[in-house]
Amino acid sequence: MKILVTNDDGIFADGLWILVEALSKIAQVVVVAPDKEQSVIGTAVSLRRPLRVHSVEPIVPEVETYSVEGTPADSVILALGKLAKDSVDLVVSGINQGPNLGDDVFISGTVSAALRGYLHGLPSLAISVCTVDNHSLSAAAKLAALLAKRIYSNALPANAFLNVNLPALPLTEIKGIKVTQPASQSHSFTVEEEHDGNEAQYRLIYRRVNKDTNRKTDIRAIEQGNISITPLHIHLLNKPSPTITDSLFSDLLRELQQY
Repeated sequence: MKILVTNDDGIFADGLWILVEALSKIAQVVVVAPDKEQSVIGTAVSLRRPLRVHSVEPIVPEVETYSVEGTPADSVILALGKLAKDSVDLVVSGINQGPNLGDDVFISGTVSAALRGYLHGLPSLAISVCTVDNHSLSAAAKLAALLAKRIYSNALPANAFLNVNLPALPLTEIKGIKVTQPASQSHSFTVEEEHDGNEAQYRLIYRRVNKDTNRKTDIRAIEQGNISITPLHIHLLNKPSPTITDSLFSDLLRELQQY
């Protein structure tokens, strides 16, 4: 199995390399990621300028690694079209330090990178944690490896596009794994006016909205201490979609806690 790993936090982000370390134990890994942070950039693709790519000394030894002077989507397009020397079996984007829930998926660079893999016909995972500590990153990396093995063994659908979020809890305190749908709204934009001494300027403010009350949504699952797995191919794209239910993950938390 060959896995393409990318992110939106940049080539030297801790979450990226904790993920690479876990995945490299089960598969061949190639890393192609932005050279700097590209959070909240969504599906942006650089069509009007050339893209520079640099080979990078990997933090995990013997992992083919490239940085891209572009967006997360650019990175996946370049990887699948040019940089990956052999065919890729799976795209994994993350680990994002901060959740990607509800309508955040429309502006998330992490999710958009995984979307690019899915649009190329590959199973794809976006994985995020609701905290910044390395214990949660390690748990998320192990979960990504378990999901990758299940996809490769056909225990999960081969055309899945999954958005995975872990709560800000120690692994032993996570209550379960829920298959969810995106909440209808997680944040809202407001505008504040400022003055720089010469003219008015405006700042976009991104604020959390009220808590979600739908028990089936990703936000609700996280608030109740569960891992949320959202099959985005069901909600975003008009394509035939495999059925993914909680039963597919009934033993996954126990396996993760013993991993």
